[in-house]
Amino acid sequence: MANSKYEYVREFEQSDALLKNTWIVVRIDGRGFHKFSAKYEFEKPTDKRAIDLMNGAAAAVMKELPDVVLGYGCSDEFSFVFHKDCALFERRSSKLMTTVASTFTAYYVLLWPEYFPGVRLSVPLPTFDGRTVCYPSVENLRDYLSWRQVDCHINNLYNTTFWALIQRSGIDAREAEQRLSGTLSSDKNEILFQLGINYNNEPEMFKKGTVLYRNFELQTLNPATGRKASSTLTEASLAAPTREVQKPSKSAAEREKKTKAKAGIAVQHIDLIKDEFWECRPWILTGKVGRLME
Repeated sequence: MANSKYEYVREFEQSDALLKNTWIVVRIDGRGFHKFSAKYEFEKPTDKRAIDLMNGAAAAVMKELPDVVLGYGCSDEFSFVFHKDCALFERRSSKLMTTVASTFTAYYVLLWPEYFPGVRLSVPLPTFDGRTVCYPSVENLRDYLSWRQVDCHINNLYNTTFWALIQRSGIDAREAEQRLSGTLSSDKNEILFQLGINYNNEPEMFKKGTVLYRNFELQTLNPATGRKASSTLTEASLAAPTREVQKPSKSAAEREKKTKAKAGIAVQHIDLIKDEFWECRPWILTGKVGRLME
């Protein structure tokens, strides 16, 4: 209906383009997942099937959207990082957020039978909301991801102790909450030890969450220094003025896209707070493709 008299309504649309040259994080969260997990009787304190399903849906999102350079998730949330040079959907917040949330939800439902065989989905169905946040520097981005991983550890330690008290001590939820009120990490570890649980032996997936990235060949570190032999990635090396950056040709962009597709998605439960994670995987922050695994 081009050039109709009704076209004026487009003037009510507002631009929601995100700030250029900033790292974009789209974070999705399960809506009403407390009731959802109760309905489908998720195992307590953590159901590995549910975590594997979240990871499977997140990996599918990264395959669908090559612009996503990294994903991090725990419990019923996942954060997807778009490189600061990303131009997908002209960096429109609503487009990025809804595409990630809807794609994730679609794959969550599609993959459900694979992880919960014989359990049929019904209302309430799993849904996820989303938000977009811009981070101006690598330091800010890494601090965000570190915050999420630390939060994962804190919540998992609490939940592990909470359910251990209920399942092994025979007390109810209210008593467990009172018992844990004001306790420190050391106190919770002591409670678990008394109940026959060594928290250090808990699965890394539960303690550290899940990190997803393109599965290129890792950079080796110098055994003497613990750092790469070549210059390490710094804020300065990643902050070249936009006007000096030459856009890759269409053919080069297509080659990069194909290389990313061949790389596949690595699913790891590792520490992303320390420098080593980033130095061994420089393609995440540079936005360039790495060397394919042989």
